[in-house]
Amino acid sequence: MIAMRADTACRAESATLLIVGLGLIGGSLAAGLRQRGFRGRMIACDPDAREIRRGIDMGLIDDGGTDLAALAPAADTIVLAVPVLAIPGVLGELRALNPELKGQTVTDVGSTKAIVRDAARRLFGRVPKTLVLGHPIAGSEKSGVAAADPDLYAGHNVILTPEADTDAGALARVRALWQSCGANVLEMDVERHDAVLAQTSHLPHLLAFSLVDTLARQDARLDIFRYAAGGFRDFTRIAGSDPVMWRDIFTANRDAVLASLDDFEAGLSRLRAAVETGDGDAMLAAFGRASHARHYFESLLNKTSYQTEYAMQPHSQVTYRVRPGGGARGRVRVPGDKSISHRSIMLGALADGVTTVTGFLEGEDSLATLQAFREMGVAIEGPHQGRVVIHGVGLHGLKAPSGPIYVGNSGTAMRLFAGLLAGQSFSSELAGDASLTKRPMNRVAEPLRAMGAVIDTAEDGRPPLKIHGGQALTGLYYDMPVASAQVKSCLLLAGLYAEGETWVREPAPTRDHTERMLGGFGYPVERDGDTCRLTGGKRLTAGPIDVPADISSAAFFMVAAAITPGSDLTLEHVGINPTRTGIINILKLMGANLELVDEREVGGEPVADIRVRHAPLKAVDIPVEQVPLAIDEFPALFIAAANAAGTTRLRDAAELRVKESDRLAAMADGLATLGVAHTLLDDGIDIVGNGDGSAASYGGGRIDSLGDHRIAMAFAVAALRASDDIVIDNCANVATSFPDFIELARRIGMGLDAEGGHVR
Repeated sequence: MIAMRADTACRAESATLLIVGLGLIGGSLAAGLRQRGFRGRMIACDPDAREIRRGIDMGLIDDGGTDLAALAPAADTIVLAVPVLAIPGVLGELRALNPELKGQTVTDVGSTKAIVRDAARRLFGRVPKTLVLGHPIAGSEKSGVAAADPDLYAGHNVILTPEADTDAGALARVRALWQSCGANVLEMDVERHDAVLAQTSHLPHLLAFSLVDTLARQDARLDIFRYAAGGFRDFTRIAGSDPVMWRDIFTANRDAVLASLDDFEAGLSRLRAAVETGDGDAMLAAFGRASHARHYFESLLNKTSYQTEYAMQPHSQVTYRVRPGGGARGRVRVPGDKSISHRSIMLGALADGVTTVTGFLEGEDSLATLQAFREMGVAIEGPHQGRVVIHGVGLHGLKAPSGPIYVGNSGTAMRLFAGLLAGQSFSSELAGDASLTKRPMNRVAEPLRAMGAVIDTAEDGRPPLKIHGGQALTGLYYDMPVASAQVKSCLLLAGLYAEGETWVREPAPTRDHTERMLGGFGYPVERDGDTCRLTGGKRLTAGPIDVPADISSAAFFMVAAAITPGSDLTLEHVGINPTRTGIINILKLMGANLELVDEREVGGEPVADIRVRHAPLKAVDIPVEQVPLAIDEFPALFIAAANAAGTTRLRDAAELRVKESDRLAAMADGLATLGVAHTLLDDGIDIVGNGDGSAASYGGGRIDSLGDHRIAMAFAVAALRASDDIVIDNCANVATSFPDFIELARRIGMGLDAEGGHVR
């Protein structure tokens, strides 16, 4: 999307604007420009003189008439707001008046572009450089200038389809014209525009017309319409649109509409077969995909989600402002463990039978994983209040998705999916947001290739990953150069499809959720010291999964209570897997008053309530063996170090450089803003804490989280011991891992406010 400041738009407006066709679209353009202070002269041409008179009487236009030849020469900008099949004729008249359109910028509003472009080529020999084809995605069932709405285009998209040699000034003028009405202006090529609109606009109108026409010809049509519910009214509303206009659209965009109709009929046939045979899983899969897609569409319209396109906009839509001081008291349960949530969906989908998951994390990363399996034909119920029901299809039951699989911001999902998809019979592509496309994927791509997978990556081994299906995988012995639970899990998932045994040796202990859960699904995984192995070709059997609260999310509140005088906070049902307890071990070494209450095992995973009360912290040299056990919790631990007495030293943590951000550098920059002395190293950091018990340990300031949720949450917690407000930019991605962070932070006593589009 292209943005332009309002003053730029004013400079770009024309001296004389001619609107050809003063109906709803042309009249609303005139009304929108008038309301927003258009300073030029506005005239109109329409075959109905009464519409011209009405437009003048309404104050929308200054003058007009029915003779294009008399009006066009005076205009420097001309908008063709006539039916799409009438546009070639108008272009022909303009060519007779000005063979090369010199000194005039011409644009149109046609909902199909190929027919207009091709007409221009026939008439002018090429598309004139000052002809900018466009299409406002807005409308109404009403018609005529009397229905003109000055806000018709506000917040709506206008698509321009410029040629490679389109005049830059003309393009800027048309863009500014629509932006002056409050529209969002985008660009795409003609063919893509016509294909997209055939699917999202033309096909729905065709279906609405067909349904209402079919029912209107029934003998019982009066009862049908009398007792129809709101859903029928909402769906068929667009059948009240102008029949002539839509006849012209379907004629002009025939090929794209027919291609979309073919796809729809194929899907309808599949659904009919499922209904006929009572195939509940097939129906559920289709309805689940549709329901999720509808919610996703709604989030785009309401701008409530950062997850807008594969090419993300910068994460600038949410800013945290955290007041200094506050408390950390009470009992809370943080969201379910993201790592376990991801794996529960993956293994449940590949299992035979129905898996019920409770405590599922309903963050955007986990929801993206759910949708990915829906797109591969898995029937999934929910999520609803953390409960998900997965109708597994077995190891070889997945189907090819219709397009790239989008995993949002989740490196875990991308790396685990890479292993899972390497063994499928179909090809696939893994895509993520802008942050994820910067993260290295060779650490999974290279060992997978050694197993026989064929994987293409972008430059430097970065996403997207294109995985060629139908490859015969062979087990291998892999000695990981760097400890990584994601790499280990990726290779174990690929090993499910490999011939023979797959061995993975890790140089230091990492999370073992995958091994534990595979065992819970009845798939044998053997552990021998630092090596785990499995044999391919066995089966997974469905079973219930209770996802414990995420210790990585709990870490921020553990630190909050540890550093805040007077605190007493209990975190409920937290997973304390021994491969994840680095945060607990390190805080205890620093002198934190932390105890585990009611330790128990749930679904193969150890859990406990964690109670934390304030106690003075002391600096430590963080033991090297604890680093991989706390790799995701270090942003929170750095805040604990800033409040400890002495210098805390971290080494052998280069892995922090390649997370969602360079977390070592990002935290160092933020600590510098607060005035915390530190020394940044290639693989670690020294942090000089102020643990003298004073009211504040450091100052406030403005910090850029770089779209990294853990950086954002860490500095929000830091405000508990700050002397001034801490303002944190680019916090939208907190929702990917911790949807309720703001609510829980306020509940324990933190003074956190948020501004922007995606606030929970």
